[in-house]
Amino acid sequence: MQRICVFCGSRSGTNPIHADEAARLGTILAQRGIGLVYGGGSIGLMGVVARAVISARGSVVGVLPESLAAKEIVQRDVTELHIVETMHQRKALMADRSDSFLALPGGFGTCDELFEILTWAQLGIHEKPVAILNTNGFFDPMLAFLDHMVGEGFLSVKNRSMLMVATSINEVLEMVTSHRPTPIVEKWLDADER
Repeated sequence: MQRICVFCGSRSGTNPIHADEAARLGTILAQRGIGLVYGGGSIGLMGVVARAVISARGSVVGVLPESLAAKEIVQRDVTELHIVETMHQRKALMADRSDSFLALPGGFGTCDELFEILTWAQLGIHEKPVAILNTNGFFDPMLAFLDHMVGEGFLSVKNRSMLMVATSINEVLEMVTSHRPTPIVEKWLDADER
């Protein structure tokens, strides 16, 4: 694995543990020679993880749409900076440049990125690992909702299992680096879903 795409907030949140973990993640990525692909901002958890990678002399690819370049102050000292026209182009380029995906705490944007990349996996658009770092139980309510979707018959157990969950940085990096893709199913519904 050469690069990991990290989805995370443009805010740091109220609990300092999230910024601390983002900084630790950035340092560990650089130490392991894993490049960061992220949303290109210098604020919030995005800025924290990027600056940690930069400080540890790692590689950082930032991708930011023009409309947000002024709002989310651009992290200019990244290895590569791509300013694109739309959010769709941003997400597509981040996906193309990454070998895996990891979500840290965030808001609507983080959820949008995470669920879109999971949907792409579900549809067979990619076979890259998708994980969350569930620091301090941040994602517990979301995980319970996914289980509710399964229980209500809107999400298969197989597709639910595409999202890997870890509570430590070392654990999540082990998960994504040892991931082996499962064969893409050509039909839309499994026999038990018809």
